[in-house]
Amino acid sequence: MSTEPAITFSHVARHFARSGEANGTTAITDLHFSIRTGEHICVVGRTGCGKSTSVNLLLGLLPASSGSVRVLGVDPYQDFQRLRGRIGCVFQSDRLLPWRSAIDNVLMPLEILRTRNRATFASATELLARVGLAGYENAFPHQLSGGMRQRVAFARALITEPDILIADEAFGHLDEVTASALRHDFKQIARARGQTVYQITHSLDEALEVSDRILVLDRPGKVVGIFTRPQWEGGPDLQRQVKQDLRRLIAGQETTTEEAQ
Repeated sequence: MSTEPAITFSHVARHFARSGEANGTTAITDLHFSIRTGEHICVVGRTGCGKSTSVNLLLGLLPASSGSVRVLGVDPYQDFQRLRGRIGCVFQSDRLLPWRSAIDNVLMPLEILRTRNRATFASATELLARVGLAGYENAFPHQLSGGMRQRVAFARALITEPDILIADEAFGHLDEVTASALRHDFKQIARARGQTVYQITHSLDEALEVSDRILVLDRPGKVVGIFTRPQWEGGPDLQRQVKQDLRRLIAGQETTTEEAQ
């Protein structure tokens, strides 16, 4: 794992003006952290703590009101074009186009980038096989289960061979058996490719299962706790303690874990 940061938030704030309101709304007040290349980060926190806003900032859909956001060394809002194809995203809904087959949905990012060809068709076929959908290349979304559609969405996010993967509640609506299998495949593929993962989740079990570090956000958009994998890999007692500390932080209470920052 490289020590060079893939993502950096430096004292970022993001305010939204509202019609008729003098002060508007502050979604993020002082978000400050960095993520190393190849690191798998899970972000947890209660509703309204800025998780979705942080994703929009990473994608360059919003500028920071103050502070700086850097993705692969560039400002994602100011240098949006330089990051095209370098970030893959999977959301809670699969967002597949219903009139396109599975493989054509996977290939859509390459059509946007104008890089689709015979070689990329073979790559899409291989990706669908890697996520367990060999033989379903020509199936349409309505012919697939929810878990299968989400697998297509993962293959679509991976087709450009991005440096960074963003998963925003990507497993939240699936049954636990399907979600567990898909989390495992997602983690293995990302790790094999050395990809950096920024994952939003409400599931503490999911965060403990897949992440190298867990960031806890609280309102309005600041990091109130950081946990690293060695803190919960030492046995069931340590895992229970970390889960208790995570729950306290998410609820807005102080943690008892000395290493949390």
